[in-house]
Amino acid sequence: MDSGDTAWLLVSTAMVMLMVPGVGLFYAGMVRRKNAVSMFSLSFVALAVVSVQWVLLGYTLSFGSDVLGIIGDLSALGLRGVSNDVGSIPSLLFVAFQMTFAAVTLAILSSGVAERVKLSSFMVFGLLWTTLVYDPLAHWVWGGGWLAKLGALDFAGGTVVHISSGFSALALAFVVGRRLGYEEHSIAPHNIPMTMLGTALLWFGWFGFNAGSALSAGESAANALLVTNTAAAAGAIAWLIASWLHDKPSALGMVSGAVAGLVAITPAAGYVDSISAILIGAAAGVLCYGAMLFRVRRRWDESLDAWAVHGIGGLWGALATGIFAMESVGGYSGLLYGNADQFVAQVIASASAILYAFAVTLFLAKAVDMVMGLRVTQEEEYVGLDISQHGERAYA
Repeated sequence: MDSGDTAWLLVSTAMVMLMVPGVGLFYAGMVRRKNAVSMFSLSFVALAVVSVQWVLLGYTLSFGSDVLGIIGDLSALGLRGVSNDVGSIPSLLFVAFQMTFAAVTLAILSSGVAERVKLSSFMVFGLLWTTLVYDPLAHWVWGGGWLAKLGALDFAGGTVVHISSGFSALALAFVVGRRLGYEEHSIAPHNIPMTMLGTALLWFGWFGFNAGSALSAGESAANALLVTNTAAAAGAIAWLIASWLHDKPSALGMVSGAVAGLVAITPAAGYVDSISAILIGAAAGVLCYGAMLFRVRRRWDESLDAWAVHGIGGLWGALATGIFAMESVGGYSGLLYGNADQFVAQVIASASAILYAFAVTLFLAKAVDMVMGLRVTQEEEYVGLDISQHGERAYA
């Protein structure tokens, strides 16, 4: 066991955990003031639910011994027998690190039900979704499942975290329906500085997210940290310019672009250099901005754009990994360097994740809605979820 690697992953785990309230702040600033506490609370609920689920069941389903390439077995149920080191780090630290990934994924997913979901229903749905969507996908890609055997690359979660949460948020939004007054009354963000602060926490935490995924304090982590920052900056600039050409240089758009760049570089962070990161981040800013405009034209109330930013950004990042991967950086080459097979593997992995996450989420959301109802009453939604769900409010 290496003390330097262990120390770095301890710090990285704490940084990724900080991304969960970062998502909460990001989302809470984008809703109306009567729903700010509720929106922030969903991120903390995600952290609490997943933290328990991961120890009891999630880890073994994700990283247990492979069963038919689909799921892990139950050999590590309740973390039974998890004691051996993973490379140069304690195995329990790897468990904790991966747990924070699952938690932040469920927090991102809450975008699809902003300002209209019952807290109890979200908790039940979140438990089911993490078990039946996130855990299998994590096993497919990281736990020795069929996509890993195919050769698909996902350094830190473009497929497992971002494609899954983004397309699942869209499916969830389709089931729960549009917010009351959508396109009839103003549903503008109530506190953009809060969203910008959330972005700052996300940007900071993402260094642990991506560089921590090297699982060691070495050259791969250093490269991942640098390309992460580079792509975020390129994404922020690209979205800012795009929104400027469309209307005004939006501050909300700028930070959304930064998140888009962070999302897109995530699967590629261990495989590309800084020049590629600029291209990946800038393209993400433009693509995700276009996806947001497309969503608005289609009148989809996927309220806070997890689909546009995380879903489309994650899809682009996964494909870009298959294009820009450099053998000199991470040991794998992509389409630009003559390896078309890697790009094909990325296409298959992305399409599989989209179809599986969307379809299973649609089924789970309809099942929960049928049994206990996903959505609050019209009166509760009108009053606001802060009062109706929590008996509290953010502002006097």
